[in-house]
Amino acid sequence: MSRIGKKPVELPSGVTASVSGQTVEVKGPKGTQTFVATDDVTITVDDNSVSVEPRGNSKRARQQWGMSRTVVANMVHGVQNTFKKELEIQGVGYRAAV
Repeated sequence: MSRIGKKPVELPSGVTASVSGQTVEVKGPKGTQTFVATDDVTITVDDNSVSVEPRGNSKRARQQWGMSRTVVANMVHGVQNTFKKELEIQGVGYRAAV
């Protein structure tokens, strides 16, 4: 059993998700993203969450279960927040300039 796949992806306010066949579309304030899932998983949208379930008990279905849930979670995060890169310098002896 996938510990990651068991958890539903919560949709924050302002973010909507729709499923058409195996295509998941997530819309938010920062844009729209789509993902085409394999036939090994079933994706459903409830009130404010997206859940992913495996079809069958094969090894590939279990692999795609956790991966698909993670991709959907990353899409929800991407349409809500902008990309940012942070650099943290610890210690001494570095030459860093902005």
